[in-house]
Amino acid sequence: MDAIPDIVDLVLWLLAALSVLTWTIMFVKLYGLWRNDKGNREVLRVFGEARQIGEIRLDDEAMRGPLARLYSAGRQELQTLQADQPNELDHKDRREMLQHALRQQIHTEQSQMENGMAFLASVGSTSPFIGLFGTVWGIMHALKSISSSGSAGLDVVAGPIGEALIATAMGIAAAIPAVLAYNYFLRRVRLSVAAMDHFADRFLHLVIKSGLGGK
Repeated sequence: MDAIPDIVDLVLWLLAALSVLTWTIMFVKLYGLWRNDKGNREVLRVFGEARQIGEIRLDDEAMRGPLARLYSAGRQELQTLQADQPNELDHKDRREMLQHALRQQIHTEQSQMENGMAFLASVGSTSPFIGLFGTVWGIMHALKSISSSGSAGLDVVAGPIGEALIATAMGIAAAIPAVLAYNYFLRRVRLSVAAMDHFADRFLHLVIKSGLGGK
């Protein structure tokens, strides 16, 4: 009989751990978004002032953002095309290879931004059921206590029922922030991918404007 309420305690500790991990991921990702936004603003400022690809100069602060890494990937591919195959490919082939390199980097950035989101989705979908499991187990213990004691007094059922209700509340409390955070970060990822797509187009336009291979 003593082992039965320990299951409810285990459920409570599990939900508490999931809640702590959820909030940790939320704060880490919010800080990452803030840092990325700061770097992206600097990159867009520099690009807005540049007329040739060779005029782009990014400092260490700007290089922290995904747009800067996208620029670096494109610039590196462009330099590789110039060094390895300067005359073998026409402009269309170079643009296609450059677009492929930019697209691969966008996929890499998207994968990094989605880190932790599967965990948030899992917590949001499973926590209420974990809490419900604790509730059912607590009620089972309460019913067994009533059966063994032959009494349905408040002193017999209050403890197990109280634990059961706490498990339900903690399951909901762990799920709500996880669901809200998942939806928010999912929207931010989609906006970031759209911004990177737009930036890739601007990069290609600037490359073409520079003669498809500025110095």
